[in-house]
Amino acid sequence: MKVTVASGKGGTGKTTVSASLISVWPGPAVAVDLDVEEPNLHLFLHPEISGQRNAFMEIPKADESLCSRCGQCSDLCQFKAISLMGEVLMLFPEMCHGCGGCISICPEGALSADVRLLGDVSWGHSEKGDFIMGRLRIGEAMSPPLMRAVKARLEDRITASPADVIIDAPPGVSCPAVNAVMDSDMILLVTEPTPFGVYDMKLAHQAFAPMKKPMGVVVNRAGMGNSEIYDYCKAENLEILAEIPYDRRIAEDYANGCIIADTSEPMRQLFTGLAEKIRQKAGREVSR
Repeated sequence: MKVTVASGKGGTGKTTVSASLISVWPGPAVAVDLDVEEPNLHLFLHPEISGQRNAFMEIPKADESLCSRCGQCSDLCQFKAISLMGEVLMLFPEMCHGCGGCISICPEGALSADVRLLGDVSWGHSEKGDFIMGRLRIGEAMSPPLMRAVKARLEDRITASPADVIIDAPPGVSCPAVNAVMDSDMILLVTEPTPFGVYDMKLAHQAFAPMKKPMGVVVNRAGMGNSEIYDYCKAENLEILAEIPYDRRIAEDYANGCIIADTSEPMRQLFTGLAEKIRQKAGREVSR
């Protein structure tokens, strides 16, 4: 089973929940950090990294001696990564989305495949289980291709040794967030009872609902704000699976890099209960 922990905005406690779920999960589990622009799950799990590889994306390179200046590649590329300026063929590798269309359509064979570095994929093991993460190269804008490379490493891992998966997704509802949740079995939305939290929670729910996957909610910092988030969840038939109290001690533990589920017995019971509810909601028998 793949559980993706997502949120409509940053700072809601998504990584807090992910790390704690890994800590209490009843069975083998792999922790995956797909927030490749700002990965931080490793700061809580402290894995020993045992492997790393670079991830690349295919981009075109041109042999101008073969180019007839027909302009078909420029007309095809909606991202303007390749343009014909008069008689000058110009390539902008950082704008390329790697579709390969320009290479396929070139009648003269003037375009061939090259690569650009996206970032790296790392993997290892912590006392909580196996760990996989991606880290985007500084200046790189295309995170989904790197996320797919992380997922490929994950598939190799769970094929070799089956395990459940807890994914820490990037925040928001743009392409990276959708890419993170699209093949999960359960989406766990982490929100907070603040105006921004409610607004962005609604966006996330509306973005992910068409996927028709089981979905539940964790309210972090419960006790602050008002009842709007609870009213929305009730109206949309979204089950609130857990509430993390608004407590200064929890914030201090997080700031010190602690896994919240490991800080006290009440917190451990809270996240153990959350793990059981997730497994039930995803249609799996709860392991006891």
